[in-house]
Formats: sequence, structure tokens, C-alpha cells
Amino acid sequence: MTDNRFLLVLDEGTTSTRAILYSLTGDLVATSQEDITQHYPAPGLVEHDATEIWDRTLRCARAMVERAGGADHIEAIGVTNQRETVVAWDRSTGKPLCRAIVWQDRRTEEQCRALRDAGHEPSIQITTGLLLDPYFSATKMAWILKNVDGAAALGDRLAFGTVESWLVWNLTGGLHITDVSNASRTSLFPLTAQSWDEGLCDLFGVPRAALPEIVPSAGAFGLTKPEILGAAIPITGLAGDQQAATIGQGCFAHGQTKATLGTGAFVLANMGQTPPRSEHRLLGTVLCEVAGVRTFALEGSVFVAGSLVKWLRDSIGMLGNAAESEALARSVPDSGGVVVVPALSGLGAPYWLPDARGSITGLSFSTTRAHIIRASLESVANVFHDLARAFAADGAGWSVLRLDGGMSANDWLAQDIADVLAIPCERPVDVETTARGAAILAAIGAGAYASLEDAQTMVSSTQVFSPQMDARARNTRLGQWKAALGI
Repeated sequence: MTDNRFLLVLDEGTTSTRAILYSLTGDLVATSQEDITQHYPAPGLVEHDATEIWDRTLRCARAMVERAGGADHIEAIGVTNQRETVVAWDRSTGKPLCRAIVWQDRRTEEQCRALRDAGHEPSIQITTGLLLDPYFSATKMAWILKNVDGAAALGDRLAFGTVESWLVWNLTGGLHITDVSNASRTSLFPLTAQSWDEGLCDLFGVPRAALPEIVPSAGAFGLTKPEILGAAIPITGLAGDQQAATIGQGCFAHGQTKATLGTGAFVLANMGQTPPRSEHRLLGTVLCEVAGVRTFALEGSVFVAGSLVKWLRDSIGMLGNAAESEALARSVPDSGGVVVVPALSGLGAPYWLPDARGSITGLSFSTTRAHIIRASLESVANVFHDLARAFAADGAGWSVLRLDGGMSANDWLAQDIADVLAIPCERPVDVETTARGAAILAAIGAGAYASLEDAQTMVSSTQVFSPQMDARARNTRLGQWKAALGI
């Protein structure tokens, strides 16, 4: 390996897709990014165009290959993706059958409720670490089979996959794989298993033959078609975005915890080699599998974070741009009693109320736009406070929380989270740790490092936010939050 060779990461998120070029030692070299169109055909429904995802990801990837000096300078590719989003396509044509159903989509709540009422949730949680919620992939697949014309008739030609599966299929010309971290978000994969569970597939109504092969998070998975990027490049790293961010934050030891602030907010705590069993409605998930060792995580998934700011900007017109939110939050000493409950897509962990809806309470004639914006940002720390209690009750208390994701670049928000949690928060210099985690996995899969610990040098340095809020102010605010939740 030489100094002029690079790692190419494809980071396909909910609102944009990116290609990022890293050196083999973890230096960020260049980035290409394009937005992804959001489709909201009805309340609670969220869709993406899978063909658009592929086309825009490929355009970004080609820009980075050119920046590297050609495909011969790319050592390996890592792929990380929005999780739980389902793509269905015809193996013979490679064409999607319908729009991708996004992780935020709530259309399968009726099926989830029926399974809950039939008493299936406890056994599913024990086996997969997951709850019965529209968030996860299996009921989305079942919905496509029942509601998309021609899907059920395809038989062996039907392919299901999360977004990394779709990208790898297109990059390689037909390799149908998913890694263990993404598989663990489907409700079809037992945490300690090696392959899909026939009983779960039958329960949800998903044909096992339509599912991809499950592989580790790092390894030699396949080669890109030479005509795609100019040469055959090894694909050596795969992970769902939140697992990748946990790796990118250097959470390699038991108990180390990160929170990614993106479209949603996701807290993962490394739980080592023991599958977590939550008694407080958190999720057990596979963090990664590297060099034959499977590591698990405990997760709290918050459905709305950065998407709330986007909604305030695009739908309500309260913001000209997302960065303006920090200045507005600082312009008032507090929220003026305003509390925002960010349930625009229901409430995720630790509440799991899919039918909950957002609210703004505490309004008066003295309320200004700044108060509402500040209260919206405060909702992140308020939810995190409740999550922290659930993690602690499950034996995974936080002593330090590592923040990342685009929204964490807001200094006011990072300080507010530290204040409400009353613990230090660390933020890396490079907050885009999802892509960095995929780069680490790709580097290991390509043989540049033997293990996660060996790749520690690829982790970014951090800035620390120490708590400053007094206990009385914290308790007053959390009391207002609890009253607004009404639960």
C-alpha cells in the first residue's frame, strides 16, 4: 500500500447520499454529496426513489474516483446506509418494483399491532432484540408483497434488501448481500444466528429466498464491475449507519456510548460479546462482526431530531437555514415555558408510541419565534434524559456521551445535552463519524489493520462540553417536559 491510495466510502443517508475519500490512515481527503428526494404520499408514509439513490450515489462515487486520480488509486470501498429502509427489485431486470419504504414510514402499524395483540412481541424481542414496530424492515417487506402489483408473482426473481444491499447489487452486477448489523434491524435475524430464521420469515410473511446472504462487517465481499468506476475495486466494509458511527467514534470497549444527531437521533452503547436483554424497551442490536468476533450494542432510537429543524425551516417557515437555529436559541435566556414534543413520526425509544403526534405547549403572547426554536432544540436533550434513565436501568449507564452527526455541530445544542444529562459530552473534530466508521471497516477488510483496536489511529480527536446547568433549573425544565408528554 502506498501513500497515493485511498478508501472510498459510500454513505447513503436519509436526506442525502455522499461519497467520501479517506487516506488509509483516516485523513478526510474530499467529499461529494447530493440530496435525496423525500416523498410523503400520505400522512405517516415516507418513500425514496431507489433508482435515484443509485444514480446519485454513483455520480458522487465517480467524482471521488476522479479526485483520487482513478480507480487504480482506490484500495477498497466501504458502504454505510440508512437502516431498515426496504428496496424491492426484480433480479432479472434489476429494476425496483416500487419506491423504497423508508425507516420513518408508519404504514405497517396495523400489522404490528395485530402481532402484538397475538402475543408475539416478547419472543421476538428475546430472539432479535427488537420490538414490534413499523420502524423495522420485515413488515415493510410483507406490505410490498401484499400491495405492490406483481411482487408476489415474481417468485425467485424477487429480491429484498436494505439500501446497502441495493447499492452492492448495482456496483457488482448482482451480488446480493447484507452485513450482520443491517440484518439485525429486520426482525428476521436472531442476534446470535448466522442466517435468517425460517420461523420469523413465516411469521412476518417474508420469503427467505428473497433475502440477501448475510456476511460480516469487514471482509472481501466482492468486486465492482470494471465499467462502473473504471476498474474492479474490492468492497470490504459494510455497516448500518448507526453502527458505523459507533465504530467511527471509537466506541470499541464495553460501555462506551455515542449519540448520532441526524434526521433522527440514535444512542448506541457497546455491550461487548453478550447480547443485551433490555427490560426498558431499548433495542438489542449487532454492532459489528470483525475477525470472527460479533459485538453487540444496546440502542435507543429517536425518530425525530434534525428532521424537526428541517420541518421548521421547510414546512413552517420559521428558519431561513438550519444554522440559524443556534443563534435564535442563544438570543433568549430560556424557552419561556414553551415545550416541544417532537412526535412528528410517533415517539421512539424509550416510549414506543407510534400513534403519538407532535405538540407545542406553553404558548403565550410573550412567545417569540426564538422561544419555539429553542424549545425545539431542547427537545433533543429532554428525550436523551429519558433515554439515559432507561440505559442505566438496563445496566448501561452513561458517564460520557460521544456526540456526532451534522446536528451536533451546533455548539449550543451540544452544551445543552451536557447540561441536561449532567455528564461531559465529547464531540469529534470530524462529526461525520458514520462515514469514518465505514472507512475503518473497509480498511480492516482490505488488510490495512488487523482489528478495531489496531485502527484506533483512524478515530478523530474530540472537544469536550462539561455540564454547567444548576440542578434547580434542570429539574424545572424536566418537570415541564414530563407534563407536556402527559405519560
